[in-house]
Amino acid sequence: MSPRQPDGAPLPGAGELPGEVLAPDGAQRPFSVYLHVPYCRVRCGYCDFNTYTNLDLGGGASASDYVSTLAGELRLARAAMDRAGLPARSARTLFLGGGTPTMLPAADLARMVALVRETWGLAEDAEVTTEANPETVDERYLATLAEAGFTRVSFGMQSAVPHVLAVLERTHTPERVPLVVDWARRAGLSTSLDLIYGTPGETLEDWARSLDAAMDTDPDHVSAYALVIEEGTRMWAQVRRGELPVPDDDDEATKYEMADAALAAAGYEWYEISNWARPGHECRHNEAYWHDWDWYGAGPGAHSHFGDVRMWDVKAPVPWAAQVAAGRLPVAGHEVIDLPSRELERVMLGIRLREGIALADLVRAGEATTSEGTPRRLVPAVAQMVAEGMLEPAAALRGRVVLTLRGRLMADHVTGRLVD
Repeated sequence: MSPRQPDGAPLPGAGELPGEVLAPDGAQRPFSVYLHVPYCRVRCGYCDFNTYTNLDLGGGASASDYVSTLAGELRLARAAMDRAGLPARSARTLFLGGGTPTMLPAADLARMVALVRETWGLAEDAEVTTEANPETVDERYLATLAEAGFTRVSFGMQSAVPHVLAVLERTHTPERVPLVVDWARRAGLSTSLDLIYGTPGETLEDWARSLDAAMDTDPDHVSAYALVIEEGTRMWAQVRRGELPVPDDDDEATKYEMADAALAAAGYEWYEISNWARPGHECRHNEAYWHDWDWYGAGPGAHSHFGDVRMWDVKAPVPWAAQVAAGRLPVAGHEVIDLPSRELERVMLGIRLREGIALADLVRAGEATTSEGTPRRLVPAVAQMVAEGMLEPAAALRGRVVLTLRGRLMADHVTGRLVD
């Protein structure tokens, strides 16, 4: 959801979806929906997402008008999908992200769930998640979400240390996090905490304190991401001016290892490089991305994925709303992914998962393979990476590529060697 969008071509005709949205073999891929809510109370210094602190943007893009404009986009999207011949599928997951969706009243979020149910339908066991800032919800708010059909809430905790939160420009206090997790649990919602490690000035002791605080609340799921300072953000400017140090790769690697060890000891299992969960509480919406499902993303700057087609909405909220008001699907551009890019994408995403990828799935047309179906070009590479401690030996014997802890720290390197 970065403000920097890729280059792409407009949709053909009057906003028609290209034919490549259909699976060549006629298969019906699972379907998910993402709704982007771009409003935030404060724009954090490290954030490069498409967010706005002004709730009164006008032109159908104000917070008070937002759900109505979103409803218009969903109607246009469903019509375009029907014209393209995409099969009707209920959404298996729905995710509200941002921004901070909980900047809007709980009734607005409830209406978004109803809109998706009316537009495509929601599977009987659908996972329905919203992101939330701990300061923007209370017990009644969370109970209203549960009554509306939400099953899960992901709280942006980031850290339990006040000086780290101050560097990140987060507005909540550490004491708020256990309260909101408890309120969500009472409402029957599954809970997740998002953590960030590698913040300038964060010590190993600070990070251990944050991990302990997170586990003390006993959430169902924990995400831990290394801080990335994106060009153009306020924090990037602070680093350039020498006001903040550049995050250290070795420090971040150590903190990742600390997180993995602490979470494993507490009964959480890693299922994706940056995500750990108690069994049965994995985030199915994120798994939809990693497993190459179809999804429609609505809202300013939201991205969609159908087969070999990637497309993205107009980024700025007011022009986005104007397109919807004019009856035009607000897609700014699209691209059709070629075969080599698809292979790279599939390996890059699949390798992040606990189950890894099957070597037999990496066979190229006309390529020589072993009797087990493993591409011969990869036999020495896989053997070498097992010897280097980056791949699990037992999984390799079964014909699968599964990362070790060391391999998780070098996932991009492993991906490059598999597709080279």
